[in-house]
Amino acid sequence: MIRLGTVFSGIGAPEFALKRLGIEFKTVLACDNGEIVLKDIDLKKEIRKVKSFQTFWGEKRYVDNLYKTHSNKHNFVKDSYLANYGKDLEKVFFQDVVLLNGVPLKNKIDLFVGGSPCQSFSSVGYQKGFKDYRGVLFFEFIRLVEEIEPRVFIYENVNGLKGNKNKETWQKMQKFFQKLNYRLWTNTLNAKDYGIPQVRNRIFVIGFKNEEDFSRFREPKKVDHKLTMQDFLIDSTEFGGLTYDDSGDLVFSKQPGVISQDYFLSPAVERYVRCPGTKNWKTRIEYDRPVARTLLSTMGNHHRAGVDNYITYGQRIRSLTEREALRLMGFTDDFKIVVSKAQMYKQAGNSMVVDVMMALLKAILQAIKE
Repeated sequence: MIRLGTVFSGIGAPEFALKRLGIEFKTVLACDNGEIVLKDIDLKKEIRKVKSFQTFWGEKRYVDNLYKTHSNKHNFVKDSYLANYGKDLEKVFFQDVVLLNGVPLKNKIDLFVGGSPCQSFSSVGYQKGFKDYRGVLFFEFIRLVEEIEPRVFIYENVNGLKGNKNKETWQKMQKFFQKLNYRLWTNTLNAKDYGIPQVRNRIFVIGFKNEEDFSRFREPKKVDHKLTMQDFLIDSTEFGGLTYDDSGDLVFSKQPGVISQDYFLSPAVERYVRCPGTKNWKTRIEYDRPVARTLLSTMGNHHRAGVDNYITYGQRIRSLTEREALRLMGFTDDFKIVVSKAQMYKQAGNSMVVDVMMALLKAILQAIKE
């Protein structure tokens, strides 16, 4: 059985990947604060406090109380996570990676996975890197690897890290990875090469604690891409019709469904998304792409058709539904939606792609077999 720990857990792409693969696992740790910021606390003091606890349960209770007393916001990410992987995981769901002391979890996690917030490095963001609070959360991942000492870790972030604006940041990050006592594999993988018709390039860094595991690791092979974005639409397969077989491969019922009129754009919004840009900024307008553009956490805000994905119906156009967004991230229809439309778009856009994670996990698990 794989003992799994995740931080920046989101809606659980590693968990869903293991589920689709039929691999038995136990969640030892999940951690995500749902972008809630605690107010009026002395962070350094609180970090010292959590380090004084000898058990994970003690520090969890303490941090849960901090969130109750120093924030009136709700953690919607936690809602989605617990609804899909079990309410009993409340006992291992931690709400703040900065306040998480990993020492009590040392040698209790086999696979440790996380992708610190990407907005600091994304080409559609401001690219402030380590000058952005979200960017420095990378160091919390490094710290936790040192404290927990998992057998294998997986780190994920946007390919924009390799861009010119983030070049120095990426070089610094690589040096921190190299200081860990792990053998490293680093590469950029695109979702469209692993069965999901979405252009989504992401950097993955995999660290192996054991030399023997690393020597047996083989890079996951790309799959022959035949599916299109249209296959994932409700128009093609109604809700409940996207499942997976015993191998974890996607299965489509091909029974067409009906789209609610709520997803068709109003004339005013339609004029905006059809606009190719402004005087100083232009984008190439496209609809009905066979391979989707990168799904964004802000896709519910209706960007232009050169940024987001839109489907045409004669003279009308519509946006992707939350269910279709989840499908294009590799989550089949048994994934429960328990949050608002806006929250679900955001959570889907922030997730890793399940099918890419499946490819990596298969390669990793083949390498660590004894």
